[in-house]
Amino acid sequence: MSFILRHLLLLPAFLSLIPEVISRPTSGCQQPGGNAAAAAGRAIYFITNDEANAVVALPIGSDGSISPGTVTQTGGAGSVALNSDSQPATPDALVSQSSLTIAGNAIFAVNAGSNTLSMLAISASDPTQLSLVGEPVAIPGEFANTVAASLKNRIVCVGTSGALAGISCSSFSARGLCPMDDLRPFDLGQTTPPVGPTNTVSQTFFSADESMLFTTVKGDPPTNKTGFFSAFPVQRAGAGSRAGIRSKAAVSSIEQRSTPEGTAVLFGSQVIHGTSNVFATDAAFGAAILSVDPVSGQATTIATGEVQGQVATCWVTVSPATGTAFVTDVGANRLVEMSIQDASVLSELDLSANGNPGLIDLRAAGNFIYALSPGNGTTEAAVTVVDVSGGSGSATMVQNFGLSGVAGQNAMGMAVLV
Repeated sequence: MSFILRHLLLLPAFLSLIPEVISRPTSGCQQPGGNAAAAAGRAIYFITNDEANAVVALPIGSDGSISPGTVTQTGGAGSVALNSDSQPATPDALVSQSSLTIAGNAIFAVNAGSNTLSMLAISASDPTQLSLVGEPVAIPGEFANTVAASLKNRIVCVGTSGALAGISCSSFSARGLCPMDDLRPFDLGQTTPPVGPTNTVSQTFFSADESMLFTTVKGDPPTNKTGFFSAFPVQRAGAGSRAGIRSKAAVSSIEQRSTPEGTAVLFGSQVIHGTSNVFATDAAFGAAILSVDPVSGQATTIATGEVQGQVATCWVTVSPATGTAFVTDVGANRLVEMSIQDASVLSELDLSANGNPGLIDLRAAGNFIYALSPGNGTTEAAVTVVDVSGGSGSATMVQNFGLSGVAGQNAMGMAVLV
């Protein structure tokens, strides 16, 4: 992982300069659309991100372990970002978190190579049986690498990180996806595919109440590129509901942008439920807890935590079993547990014995955490399953599920159905 290390070596010096579709069928593009925190997972999903992109679905057993499942084509193409030396950026091919997401019983997956978004329905009887809903829709940006979906608003939004970078959104129904709206641009000055990992879009995601769309964008301190936290409010057309019919929701084109103090390379994020805070990784040092104003969308830093020995801390999930965050590093095969109050490091699980080079996107469900390792072309891709049923500090690996013949070093994303 020397390419990330090389690109981030200068960050410390520069840091000193910084003071889920459908619960009931609906029809037509004009119609808009519990607390599952303790629920066990039924299946996990990620994308192969190969030239013929596909969603891999693996069932979760009653003991939390995963077993062989299905591979369903998305109808689109994957792609791979570049490193600063113009070599493929695997095993972090899309330099992002959340390249696929779940809303209700639908999966939305990006196709970075064809600039499209696919919607797949999940069978009610078998969570590994997926079917493409309609055709993939074209995205007005280039190199789609992250997606967020709001079931409440029946809106899906995609972040693009290439020469045409920004956010575009669509409504969805049982019939599929509507056309994407105009791009809300981010002026990154990138190419397609982008050169990263810095100066790229990291993750787009909705606030806990789904009233705002957030996006994290990495800076590039060595070239004085400032990273930022973006917020677009969700608006409703008309004066409200009539005869029980809700007005259509849409994501505003007016952005609120902020650069939280002390952050530089904001990457993966997760909303801390019950608060207006967001736990965000920062590849420059570890992680930060951001407070986001629910009206203005402005993000401010309330705590930061340094992860010692990191290559680049980039992905995060918050476990309902522990009430803590777990972060991963593509260049260090370990799971680091951090506080969602002050971002301090609470524990570290060394996974080096399983032979994976490192971990990327991950999700928590019930008493388990599921983390993807795309491998490195020599070492096979795998999903590591970790038991955290004992609470904070109890993390124990219970399975390392090999993906040979299913997915390889281009694989990205992680979503879980509960």
